[in-house]
Amino acid sequence: MEPVLPTYARQPLSFDRGEGVWLITADDERYLDFAGGIAVTVAGHGNPHLINALKDQADKLWHTSNLYRIEGQERLAKRLVAASFADTVFFTNSGGEAVEGALKMARRYHNANGAPERYRVVTFEGGFHGRTLATIAAAGQAKLIDGFGPVVEGFDHVPFGDMDALRSAIGPETAAIMCEPIQGEGGIRALGSDKLRELREVADEAGILLILDEVQTGMGRTGKLFAHEWAGIAPDILASAKGIGGGFPLGAVLATKRVGAAMTPGSHGSTYGGNPLAMAVGNAVLDIVLGEGFLDHVNKIANQARQGLEGLKDSHPDIIEDVRGQGLMMGIKLRREPAEMMNALREQNMLAVGAGDNVLRLLPPLVVSEEEMSKALSMLDQACSALESEETKK
Repeated sequence: MEPVLPTYARQPLSFDRGEGVWLITADDERYLDFAGGIAVTVAGHGNPHLINALKDQADKLWHTSNLYRIEGQERLAKRLVAASFADTVFFTNSGGEAVEGALKMARRYHNANGAPERYRVVTFEGGFHGRTLATIAAAGQAKLIDGFGPVVEGFDHVPFGDMDALRSAIGPETAAIMCEPIQGEGGIRALGSDKLRELREVADEAGILLILDEVQTGMGRTGKLFAHEWAGIAPDILASAKGIGGGFPLGAVLATKRVGAAMTPGSHGSTYGGNPLAMAVGNAVLDIVLGEGFLDHVNKIANQARQGLEGLKDSHPDIIEDVRGQGLMMGIKLRREPAEMMNALREQNMLAVGAGDNVLRLLPPLVVSEEEMSKALSMLDQACSALESEETKK
């Protein structure tokens, strides 16, 4: 048995340091990082602003617990509230914890408002919400729940984007609808603005809550702070993580006042959630993401990427079936297993991430430049040509 529990199929790579959009091995071999820690390193590797914020806080105080006020936590919460739909924020250490907190909030809200029977949550098939017992039950995928039964009760799954099935699944025990605006692990499948607006309408008509899992789509990934903003709607509860810490473990549950009012002292907690180190980095990330011109840059590079990927689709129709995504959350639907393309890209010194539905995810740091995007598109072109050459030899 290996000392590190073998729960990952790791690639034969190890990195010593990073610079912006690049990861560097101990032998000084450079890789263009379009995996981004799976949509985490929004500010790039080795970002000086994040490093200085962490170092400054490390010299002062690491941990006190939430028994006391934490200045950085209060500052980050106020800034997130000012920049979003939310009135209140609870800090966690991960996306899974954030989704768990969101689910607990939904149940607690109905209980506090005289409807304790409302505890069930409707989700879309193909979703991914974390690795805890409740979040794998929320996703309902066999590959996640097999061997971990009995499955946590209280979740109803409907086909992705099927609004009629969604309406039919809502009953007197339903507390909320929960979904990702764009399914990440599920293959970069976007609900689209029309269906997000319809979700809001359905939730309001049924008197239930709308929970958005923006763990992967948030913090500027789609060109706005949160993806739901493109649809002009607001959820009742939102789970955030990944990019919010720029690589430091951090998550958050954002909620409206009416939902947050149900969470009283002792109803929820986290030993490390909102610790001074995480808050220092979280505030530094927000400095960058909310900085002048940052989201404009994301949208500019995203347009360049989209045009380039569509061109690659036309050039390599036997490899690329479709191009998906929004902002710098991009997906290439392949006519073969994503692992083959990942291996071909690795030969070009470029990293990407696989997903469901034969999709390759491209999730670069949001600081990626036009030149670096052009280089990535060239590497993708060469990888496609290499796969076509292999197919010809067969």
